[in-house]
Formats: sequence, structure tokens, C-alpha cells
Amino acid sequence: MALRERLQDEIKGAMKARAAERLSGLRLISGAIKDREIAVRVEGGEVTDADILGILGKMVKQRQESARLYLEGGRAELAAKEQNEISVIEEFLPRQLAAAEVEAAIVTAIAETAATSIRDMGRVMAVLKDKYTGQMDFGSVGGILKARLE
Repeated sequence: MALRERLQDEIKGAMKARAAERLSGLRLISGAIKDREIAVRVEGGEVTDADILGILGKMVKQRQESARLYLEGGRAELAAKEQNEISVIEEFLPRQLAAAEVEAAIVTAIAETAATSIRDMGRVMAVLKDKYTGQMDFGSVGGILKARLE
């Protein structure tokens, strides 16, 4: 089942169950996807499941940062709301790869692209993003990849 269809089914289920907080999180996801679809439609493209996974990953990072700031500011109730939204969003993300799996994926991608220097980093990252969008944090992958290619 495509992510959009699954999302719509979850929204319907949350409405029937009268789960207001869950419904709010699901509608945030739906809104972000629709915003992206509108932006892409202008260019004549289409939003893929990989694009949606990227959107969801970005949404999780934004909410983690907001929750951290709320906790620092003494607003535990707002931080809890952000954590609730994170848990709803993460239901649609694939399982995150363990550190050893990330290392193995990097080694495989380096071999596939025959990368030898830091100049090849973009090609390796493109391969990783194609295969592992939503499964790894590409911010930390960049550092690991840079260390391997130097």
C-alpha cells in the first residue's frame, strides 16, 4: 500500500476513534505532503514515496528540535505534544538502520560508485539517498563518508 493511501486510511481511523491528538499529527503529515505536491506540480513533476519519506524525516527533525527547545524553556507540556507528533510521524518511516548497517551501506555505495576521493562524495550520497531514504540520518552519514574518502 502506498504511503498516501495508508495515511488516508489512518486519518479515517483516527476520525472514527475520535483520537484528536493522533488526527492532528496525521493532518500535519497530509498538509506537508500536499504542500510539496503543489510545489512539484508547478514544475510538472510528481511526488514519489521517496520524496514523502524525505518530508517525514525533515518533520521529525523539526519536532525534535522544537521539543528540545521547549524542554530548555520549561514547557514540558509543549515538548510532550511534539513527542506525540514525532511518534505519529515515525509510524510511516521505515526502520532506522543500526550503526553497523549504515557502515556496510556506505562501504557498498563506495564500491558501487568506485569512489576514491572526497570529490566523489556527491555520487556516493546520491546512491545512498536512492536506496536508504528515511532509514538513515544523512547528516551523520556525511561525516562518516568524508572520513572514509579522505
